[in-house]
Amino acid sequence: MSSVIREKNKLSKLTLTPLKELGQWSGGGTPSKAKAEYWASGTIPWVSPKDMKVAHISDSEDHITEDAVAGSAAKLIPAGSVLIVTRSGILSHSLPVAVSTVPVTVNQDLKALTPKNGVLPEYVAWALRGFARDILNACTKQGTTVSSIDTTALHRFEIPIAPLDQQKSIVAEIEKQFSRLDEAVANLKRVKANLKRYKAAVLKAAVEGRLVETEAELARREGRSYETGAQLLQRILETRRSQWKGKGKYKEPAAPDTTDLPELPEGWVWSFVSGLGDVVGGLTKNPKRSKLTTKLPYLRVANVYANELRLDEIEEIGVDDSELEKLLVLKGDLLIVEGNGSPDQIGRLAIWDGSIAPCVHQNHLIKVRLAVDCLPDWVVGWLMSIGGRAYIREIASSTSGLYTLSVGKVGGLPVPLPPVNEQRRIVKEVERCLSIIREAEAQIEANLKRAERLRQSILSRAFCGGLTESTAVPVRQQQRVSV
Repeated sequence: MSSVIREKNKLSKLTLTPLKELGQWSGGGTPSKAKAEYWASGTIPWVSPKDMKVAHISDSEDHITEDAVAGSAAKLIPAGSVLIVTRSGILSHSLPVAVSTVPVTVNQDLKALTPKNGVLPEYVAWALRGFARDILNACTKQGTTVSSIDTTALHRFEIPIAPLDQQKSIVAEIEKQFSRLDEAVANLKRVKANLKRYKAAVLKAAVEGRLVETEAELARREGRSYETGAQLLQRILETRRSQWKGKGKYKEPAAPDTTDLPELPEGWVWSFVSGLGDVVGGLTKNPKRSKLTTKLPYLRVANVYANELRLDEIEEIGVDDSELEKLLVLKGDLLIVEGNGSPDQIGRLAIWDGSIAPCVHQNHLIKVRLAVDCLPDWVVGWLMSIGGRAYIREIASSTSGLYTLSVGKVGGLPVPLPPVNEQRRIVKEVERCLSIIREAEAQIEANLKRAERLRQSILSRAFCGGLTESTAVPVRQQQRVSV
């Protein structure tokens, strides 16, 4: 405990007391799983770390019988006890603490303190939360496979103890101020959820031709002609045909069957991804590649998220010179994740920014290189919209719980194609809207972090005698977290 807190406690009625002296300590145990009668129809809560996600324990996921208590190391712990997780991976960053409101038992990964007269359980629980970082630093066992608290060190750890009436006042003030913070945080999270819905609404409006004035409307108003989406598609197909350098004869991409596709705004046309650009699979990593002379950075699934690149970890792979023309990733290419365990995450995609060159991609990323007048940002916006995501989920196949795409399936995804000038205006307006959303989200995250720091400040003041002397969260701090 810091010397500052010790000095402040000298000026208050708080007395530093080892946890060992605050009441009766109990351990836990696990009744034999081989004895079904210990568990079947059990009514006594058997608390384990997975239950320690709340401030008050009134029930648990597992229950045991009275015979299980009598025939095992599990002990019945009275209501009003403080439960502490002492063995769990979560101890690497947090110290779960709760107060039981009913008699319970605990497993061997928890310890329980039943406070003596004059010591309020809620007061001890708040103190343990307030000093959680100090406890983890001072009491964590070293060299263990699973993070664990040394019980002897925990018993020696001192917390400030006040007279009972002051304990009650401190607990009441903490709970009052935390209630205000909880309300502010709930409001922030509601705004965050609304921003997510607004983002989806922006993309939906964009791909349905409702975000900006269509090129057809604009051309009529200005009394001029314009290149329609159908004419643009025809121009793209003719250019791709004339520039074909692949093996064999150029194969015309099939026109999409629009029977089940929604009607598009005037001047738009449906196409397939394969009609708008080249769809290419990546290379497979194998031992033979380590012997190749040319080694290049390559992009993996871990580098591609929802319209976001994460390039902190880039690996290298051997590439044969003959593969380079097909596998090089160029600025503006779309990268689409081939497989995922969740249908909602399948087809994550992002636009390659060209920050690493030369660079190739693995076989679990599908690359799409679009024609010049089909904007990557437009196609990404469509594929990330509610409508685009629905088509991706529809074509994804599931094998052993893994949802996968293929080059052929990605090439067969329908894409609405507006006139190129309309694409540009839509993309610009989407970016303007999304930039506002990003700024708002950043402010919300800053306020959420500020609220968490304020919680720690409240606890720090509570256990150095300062909270009940200044009984309200400062107005400026309230304003910061109630946006």
